[in-house]
Amino acid sequence: MSDFLDILTHGRRFKAAVKELSLDDLRETAAKLEKIITERQEEEKLELEANAERNARIAEILAQIENSGLSIEDLGDVTSSVKTAKPKRAPRPPKYQITIDGELIQWTGQGRMPTVFKQQVDSGKNMSEFLIPGME
Repeated sequence: MSDFLDILTHGRRFKAAVKELSLDDLRETAAKLEKIITERQEEEKLELEANAERNARIAEILAQIENSGLSIEDLGDVTSSVKTAKPKRAPRPPKYQITIDGELIQWTGQGRMPTVFKQQVDSGKNMSEFLIPGME
């Protein structure tokens, strides 16, 4: 907790901190604090109203479920089967390869062309020279 909040929430420390304030300053501080309290109460009231609407809808849906002869557990089975993700596809096999300084570099032909292939193409070579046999 910050030092300010620690002083504000501790009775004796708070009393010592405001000891130097005049009565008018104390009343002004109390008015500001009261304004903050009122605003917070309004926020909580709005939040409770929003939650009341939400809870009423939930109760209505639960009543519909019970009237249909189902239970919440039945819904658990349905939601788990609905949320199944598509299986990931296997990575694409490489279509091109080149060996530079003993290192084999492969590329699928998708996406941005690797620098080593670009350098070779810029120097006049054709991409067909780097095709992996059987990947035409």
